[in-house]
Amino acid sequence: MTESIHPAGLPIGDDDATIAAALEDVSIPTLMMSMIHMTGDTSLLRGPIRPAGIFLNEVQGFMSEDDKAAVRAQALEVIKAYRDGGCQLPPPPAPETIHAMMGFLVGGEVPAEYVPMMLEEMELDGRDARAFHWDCEVREAARRDFHVVVIGCGMSGLLAAIRLAEAGVSYTVIEKNPSVGGTWFENTYPGCRVDVGNHFYCYSFEPNPDWSEFFAQREELQAYFERCLEKYGVRERVRFETEVVAAQYDEAAARWSVRVRGREGREETLSANALVSAVGQLNRPKLPDIPGRDAFRGPSMHSAAWRHDVDLAGRRIAVIGTGASAFQIVPAIAEPAGRVTVFQRSAPWMFPNPNYHAKVGAGKKWALRHLPYYARWYRFLLFWPGCDGGLEAMTVDPDWPHPERSTSAMNEAARVTFTRYLEDQVGGDPELLAKVVPDYVCLGKRTLQDNGSWLAALKRDDVELVTDPIAEIREDSVVCESGAAYPVDVIVYATGFHANRFLWPMEITGRGGVKLREQWGDDPSAYLGITVPNFPNLFCIYGPGTNLAHGGSLIFHSECQVRYTLGCIKALLETGHDAIECRQEVHDAYDERLRRELERHVWSHPSIQSSWYKNRAGRVTVLSPWRLVDYWRWTRQPDLEDFHLR
Repeated sequence: MTESIHPAGLPIGDDDATIAAALEDVSIPTLMMSMIHMTGDTSLLRGPIRPAGIFLNEVQGFMSEDDKAAVRAQALEVIKAYRDGGCQLPPPPAPETIHAMMGFLVGGEVPAEYVPMMLEEMELDGRDARAFHWDCEVREAARRDFHVVVIGCGMSGLLAAIRLAEAGVSYTVIEKNPSVGGTWFENTYPGCRVDVGNHFYCYSFEPNPDWSEFFAQREELQAYFERCLEKYGVRERVRFETEVVAAQYDEAAARWSVRVRGREGREETLSANALVSAVGQLNRPKLPDIPGRDAFRGPSMHSAAWRHDVDLAGRRIAVIGTGASAFQIVPAIAEPAGRVTVFQRSAPWMFPNPNYHAKVGAGKKWALRHLPYYARWYRFLLFWPGCDGGLEAMTVDPDWPHPERSTSAMNEAARVTFTRYLEDQVGGDPELLAKVVPDYVCLGKRTLQDNGSWLAALKRDDVELVTDPIAEIREDSVVCESGAAYPVDVIVYATGFHANRFLWPMEITGRGGVKLREQWGDDPSAYLGITVPNFPNLFCIYGPGTNLAHGGSLIFHSECQVRYTLGCIKALLETGHDAIECRQEVHDAYDERLRRELERHVWSHPSIQSSWYKNRAGRVTVLSPWRLVDYWRWTRQPDLEDFHLR
């Protein structure tokens, strides 16, 4: 882990040439914000050179080359003066100036209601505003005696542990894997990487200026969480290669009995005052129910359980699925494989991102480390276009005259743009084009970022995209419903996860012997995705209805949920109560609002016949349709009127 760097940056001692070279590689709009911090001069905000606007992953504000060159020249003089003056900063900009800077940077208005959330996210004052704090004194013995079991040490479980340690509350983390990282430990398939910009996909209190790529590969992501584990002293509180089998709530004692199984198969029971589930939604691989699957004689693997002992060189490989994992796998294995046959049930929508595989240049890294507040404004620049603006394109306009192909004027514009992107890549191959243009409304499933590698792979002579449904798998082939047989040596199942089976396969028993599995059935729900009636002192991170499909990042959402969870634990310790349980009527009212809101969005459109967002009845259960600013506001602290306290 890099050393902690104040938002003001490290002192600048570089010569003029080094600085000038670095400026050739930076985001110019972000650079302009740093110049205001260095000089206190806000005239840039009123000058003729300004960003025209931003889009996802567009960090230059569509500025002309002449304008960018002019800003670089001006910035070089500003930075030299700042360096030669001993790197002394003037007083920070006033709040109204910061708000104006936000709007200038993104080329449009940033509504006032978003400013507190964005300021908290940016931490311009160097203070972690989401850090835990007590409102009244709680004895150390009480904090030590209150024990929390956290299930999972992925991104959100590690975050929960860091905040519990900050509060001085006793905890144990149970992790089924031998290391931290969750999905970034488990998914080791070729090409695996994040699809949220890395300078935003990291804890707000632990930014990393040293990412080697804008969208890091899983090795670097897993290493980041490993370093956080060490830096915040969590490792000694984690029991690795241990799995939670069951948990039962004892109402009389107001405690959870948590049965765990270690690496040797030995079981024991832990006692906890509170239970935090941080198991995620995409951690139990799902294999397709295809006749003859077990008859195949060659090696096979799920994308989340990659077999590195299998040599793919020169082999005939079947990749079943064309979702996010396959989208990364196929381009990565096409070159060494002898032949790749991709079996597609439904095509993915995608949008262009030329930085998807790009390296972070030395100049950008220098700016992130040294230019005052550059890193924090850059984080804002990545966050804002992926904040709530995308929700409009995902909201159904009931008066839209073409509901069979799109849901609104903005959704139609996205459909036309994304289709043209596919057409431009495919060229004069109408057969391939017919296969890769989705037959459902745009944005209705997970939309993937693409730098051209997916269709470049599909256009190879040794790669074939098959849309004929699979009928069966035989000893050495995959057979489709048309009768066509495809000889294969290796099968890769890129077929997703049991996304709707939250906390599965654990047996969670709440108050009065209620089984969580039975209460939820195939329709899981939780108040704010966090708390569940009949299950006191149980908190879900990344629970039902919290997956983000319109913007933000799961780290941002987890920081909201962990703060809310710690707020509930704080309420117990500060008031002397033993148990906190969501009121049924509060949960039900929220769930009804959630259902109505989800029905207003594209994910529920009837053209989408298969989607991991939906349960078996076709209802979306995993997604959050809320504006990020609303969810952030709702989870800042719990309203104790929503709960029974005992």
